[in-house]
Amino acid sequence: MKFLRTTSTLRLVTLVVAVVAVAAAGAAIAVAARGSGPTPPAKPLDRAIHDALAAPEPAGITARITFTNNLFPSGSLLGQVGSALMSGASGRLWVTNDGRGRLELQSDAGDAQIGWDKSAVTVYDASSNTVYRATLPSQTSSSSTSGPPALSEIDSFLKLLGAHASISDAQPTNVAGQEAYNVSVAPLHDGGLLGSAELAWDALRGVPLSLAIYAQGHGAPALALRATDISYGPVSAADVAVTPPAGAKTVDLGGAGTAGHADKGSSPAVTGLANVQAAAGFPVVAPQTLVGLPQRDVRLVGGDTALVAYGQGLGGLLVVERKADASAAGNGLSGSLPTLSLDGVTAHELATELGTVISWQQGGTDFVLAGSLPPAAAEAAARALK
Repeated sequence: MKFLRTTSTLRLVTLVVAVVAVAAAGAAIAVAARGSGPTPPAKPLDRAIHDALAAPEPAGITARITFTNNLFPSGSLLGQVGSALMSGASGRLWVTNDGRGRLELQSDAGDAQIGWDKSAVTVYDASSNTVYRATLPSQTSSSSTSGPPALSEIDSFLKLLGAHASISDAQPTNVAGQEAYNVSVAPLHDGGLLGSAELAWDALRGVPLSLAIYAQGHGAPALALRATDISYGPVSAADVAVTPPAGAKTVDLGGAGTAGHADKGSSPAVTGLANVQAAAGFPVVAPQTLVGLPQRDVRLVGGDTALVAYGQGLGGLLVVERKADASAAGNGLSGSLPTLSLDGVTAHELATELGTVISWQQGGTDFVLAGSLPPAAAEAAARALK
């Protein structure tokens, strides 16, 4: 929490984008340029998914990629953002068959490297000569060797997903020279500003080849990685090692630690508005409804932060409240964001294609409101909390 309070906005946003990039690259590679090469035979979606999950894993992946970032409209961030993660870039990707990988991005705005394994993520931002490290929660190993799920299980999953989203058929295509299937998923309701997400995978190897996130009303993806070439084979340990310069600053972001470890000896969770207000030590504002959305959950996190959730799904709102920290004034979320007036209170706003975040301070409490909704709707919700 201390890091999130004091880091500059540009660095915080850069790390958020890095997490998205790791999620895409960890699956293998994302949104590859569709080629004009051969395509696989048509298959029902459930069969295409089953065959992908049953395919043998490759010994490793090496690819050339481009990264596109259209997340931030003009004016949503003040000043120049000197990072490949923020401006888009080209680069290379390496993934081993044991869960390690490295994404290397180069651009005139500043290079970046993202490396990961099963226990940690490392991000090196050359524009600030800073290394960020975060520990991942430990994964519980499974002794199951039952193989891929049966078609009936996949059908059950697709039926469940279909109650909340529109799912396309498996479309035969060609991605970075590989025969592939592409599927698009769009929320039916409570999707906020999310328009759709697309995923494509190698028809022969089951390796995900394409991942794109689109905002409503936009033909270009908000975030995408694009492969121009991909090959399969062993990848050396040196290829997935992030090696920053000797003088680089290091920031340890901590992490979730071992699963179950952090809960040992901890106090029971504080939930419910009355209990949170009594335990928080600062004024907690949580009306029963907010711009028409019902209050869904109120809880205290870390002993000093109240989380209040409104509505359902991506169409909901999250309000974060904590005791005002005078030492953090001008840092954190407020550093490089446009300002607005909330009935006389100065607030800072980050507007993106996929959502809006607003922060302000009032009555001894710091507020952050976030939701997948346009700025005007977020501003109306923030004013309703005053």
